[in-house]
Amino acid sequence: MVTRIEIAHRPQHADPRGEALARQARTFLDIPLKQARVVDVYHVEADLGPGEARRILAEFVNPVLAEGALGRWDGSPFDVAVTVGFKPGVTDSVGKSARVAIEDTLGRSLGSDAAVFTSQVWRLVGVSREQAERLGRELLANPLIQRMRVETAEEWRSTPTDLEVPRVRTHGVPPVETVDLALDDAALVELSRGRLLALSVDEMRAIALEFERAGNDPERSAAGLGPAPTDVELECLAQTWSEHCKHKIFNASIVYREGADEPQMIRSLFGTHIRGTTERIERAIVEREGRSWLVSVFHDNAGVVAFDDRRHLVFKVETHNSPSALDPYGGAMTGIVGVNRDPFGTGLGSDLLVNVWGYCFASPFHDRELPRGLLHPRRIRDGVHAGVIDGGNQSGIPYGRGWELFDERFVGKPLVFCGTVGALPVTVAGRPGEAKAARPGDRIVMTGGRIGADGIHGATFSSAALDESAPVQAVQIGDPITQKRMFDFLLEARDLGLYEAITDNGAGGLSSSVGEMAQGPGGACLDLSLAPLKYEGLAPWEILVSEAQERMTLAVAPGKIEAFLGLARRREVEATVLGEFTERPTLEVRWGSRTVALLPMSFLHGGAPELRLEAQWAPRSFDEPSARDRDVAPAEALTALVGRLNLASGVSKARRYDHEVKGLTAVKPWIGVNRDVAADATVFLAGHDSLAGFVLSEGVNPYFSDLDTHAMAGAAVDLAVRRQLCGGARIDRIAILDNFCWPDPVATKDNPDGPYKLAQLVRACRGLDEAAVAYGTPLISGKDSMKNDSTLGGIRISVPPTLLVSAIGKIDDVRRAVTLEPRATGDRIYCLGLTRAETGGSEYFRYLGDRSGRRAPLGAPAPFVGSAVPRLLTAETVPLYSALAQAVAAGLVRSATALALGGWAVAAAKMAIAGGIGVDLDLDSAAGIDALGVDEALFSESLGRILVTVSPGDATRFERLFDGLACVEAGALDGTGRLRLRRGASIWAECAIESLANAHTGTLRDV
Repeated sequence: MVTRIEIAHRPQHADPRGEALARQARTFLDIPLKQARVVDVYHVEADLGPGEARRILAEFVNPVLAEGALGRWDGSPFDVAVTVGFKPGVTDSVGKSARVAIEDTLGRSLGSDAAVFTSQVWRLVGVSREQAERLGRELLANPLIQRMRVETAEEWRSTPTDLEVPRVRTHGVPPVETVDLALDDAALVELSRGRLLALSVDEMRAIALEFERAGNDPERSAAGLGPAPTDVELECLAQTWSEHCKHKIFNASIVYREGADEPQMIRSLFGTHIRGTTERIERAIVEREGRSWLVSVFHDNAGVVAFDDRRHLVFKVETHNSPSALDPYGGAMTGIVGVNRDPFGTGLGSDLLVNVWGYCFASPFHDRELPRGLLHPRRIRDGVHAGVIDGGNQSGIPYGRGWELFDERFVGKPLVFCGTVGALPVTVAGRPGEAKAARPGDRIVMTGGRIGADGIHGATFSSAALDESAPVQAVQIGDPITQKRMFDFLLEARDLGLYEAITDNGAGGLSSSVGEMAQGPGGACLDLSLAPLKYEGLAPWEILVSEAQERMTLAVAPGKIEAFLGLARRREVEATVLGEFTERPTLEVRWGSRTVALLPMSFLHGGAPELRLEAQWAPRSFDEPSARDRDVAPAEALTALVGRLNLASGVSKARRYDHEVKGLTAVKPWIGVNRDVAADATVFLAGHDSLAGFVLSEGVNPYFSDLDTHAMAGAAVDLAVRRQLCGGARIDRIAILDNFCWPDPVATKDNPDGPYKLAQLVRACRGLDEAAVAYGTPLISGKDSMKNDSTLGGIRISVPPTLLVSAIGKIDDVRRAVTLEPRATGDRIYCLGLTRAETGGSEYFRYLGDRSGRRAPLGAPAPFVGSAVPRLLTAETVPLYSALAQAVAAGLVRSATALALGGWAVAAAKMAIAGGIGVDLDLDSAAGIDALGVDEALFSESLGRILVTVSPGDATRFERLFDGLACVEAGALDGTGRLRLRRGASIWAECAIESLANAHTGTLRDV
């Protein structure tokens, strides 16, 4: 029996969700929607006794704002109804939470066969059926994961309600298949494509050869297995060998060619320029300080650095690009709750402190026709924000950094970065907090959420371009409340010493977590028939590789298993023993008494053939704006720049994220008199028992990649480090993370410029390496995403090569933190660093391109890119930054901001807007300015530059620290309420701060 419960705002009260839809319909779709109201529907599939349904209704309805009904609520008139609900098999996290609430209300279980599903009915006034269908397609429902029905009011009232229940009704277990690999190359490729294995023909051949060799293995024969793999074995290998998990491109052997120079052989970009870089930096740290402050890097879920005698800091940033392209809300939510599990599963488990996020989108104002199958950028942006907001806020974790960048090349795939900082105890139950290891005999325990069809093929799907074959089941939807309960239980178990090792069920699910943990003891035996499922009917291979969320895998010693399971029961968290770790060097997967997979660990983790690739670099040229294109007044250009998408205030979205929960925030993400200017860096306490804290910042600029990714990578590191110093971090305690998001760099018939993209990757790795070594900032963690292309609608769109560098630094006393807010009139302004004619890839050139009316083809760079990309010269910046760090430590710096997009002009404008105070900036004597034109002087994006204010009484001491360096006094703060940019007596631009502030906040205010 299905009981339908409907709840809606009372007609006399406003409906915020309905008002938002009406505003979007009118603004973005030009549909004159007069009114929209939402009815939340709960379908309770259970046997309810007399009066129980009314008790549930009374519990769910807010009597002040809402009213409800058993059956259909008909409290307001409408013209058309759009009903939206999840398809069968898609996680309904609200339904899960509602079931818990119902059982708590009734004081009893609903039974194992019961379920609660949710849907929404959008009641629309003033639109036709056709307009409602468009609203549903473009704003309300994602056809990949949701069902939608559009009806007139009369049709809606006569439609049977049980059609809206998406219960999965499958019974029994599909048989385990044997997959014949005695095929030619073409058939092997087709098999890989058809099963979404994302394996190359060489990899398919290697698997076929391995099983051919194992055909007469007595151990295999005794297990009832033959010379062909089961589907369980094939899917397990595909997940383990996927680009997402194996990082094959970063570990490939690459022949790099550049012009007429001799070819260079690179054996593993990761080993050479990531891990190798950190090893060189760590040796330098030990030589200088006597010991390393790196605790754990590159062998756990996240990087770990020393902080104080009680805790280490843990940091990880991940990407969730492909899932967010399919389902922005669900994909992004799993991005944030998934990356939460990485620090949580590092060492013996860390307490989560802060989330960070960053997004690359196409313009929300995109007005061109999209290839069929792509969602509008506006919808992707709204969904991504909502997913990370809900995932983070419901988990009780504040956000510490957030940013957005916009480029039309992200219309095919958005880039969605999510990260988390945690605190790992130095010791846990008498052991080092970072040390963990499964041992033979330890029980394999899965805890948290149940396994479903969501997330199947997630790892392999993320290892391929987005096209029409994108699978429904690859999409996951997180349930942060379930995960929070699991975290609380596991922290209690951690402190009691009830487990030996922990990791998360991320990409590849049990296949990945058990397969990786088993390398320590030797192997594992796993029984999938014991796994708790969301519903019946999943095949064994689906259970093994499902990435359904909110799950962790643990190794629990036999003598502690009863205590662990008992604690789980008391905390109402599901925990199930699925097998044990063994000395036998084999991953054995069973279904009850039947063996369904028997994989040698050596082949599982070491059998993939090495990838050998060719890289070819040749510089490319782009258009420069002409003198006529540049004929714009500097004041007009500056006002336009501060309001452009890449520089405009995104505070209207950001304020929906919680940055105060836990009470650790010292410098907030948004600062200034109106709290609407993004901080260069944010500062947090690591705990309430100390004033020591950590500083978060980042650097990212994909636009420089059009000219040279080597310069792009150096710029990203430089900006992240400058922002750290502008926040007050110690210069000797900054660590960085790398996140590479690249278009496919492997040459194929459909990707002929793969060698050029690979050369871009090589150059970026070298730029990252050089900058990290120069600044002494070790790379402690990272992630690469190598298939950021879309081929939907017959159009290939690739993202610009993008490297995000995230930085975490230590500050000894958060009260000494610095921000960009100027403090008082009369304070002196100093320009640090050298300005050059480096406007290539600049925001100023993109502005001129837009102003000219020229539009680049979809997927192409901006009309004006230029040629002179900013280059990092560490011989200049290293001594300059050292002096700045000393000035900050001495308390001589009142405010500071690192120059980025828009150069001196935009940095001065942001400072003026934040302080609401007049800024008179004279660039006449600033280093390098005398050789430049006005627009180059104002808008060049040369690296290594910082705008600083200093109290007049501290000016002499400040200047003494910078003797012989590029540091000049260049003006003062005043009470005029205006920004003046000049060269001596010649005023280049003068703007009212109020006008700049309005431009800065207006663009994204209601978007």
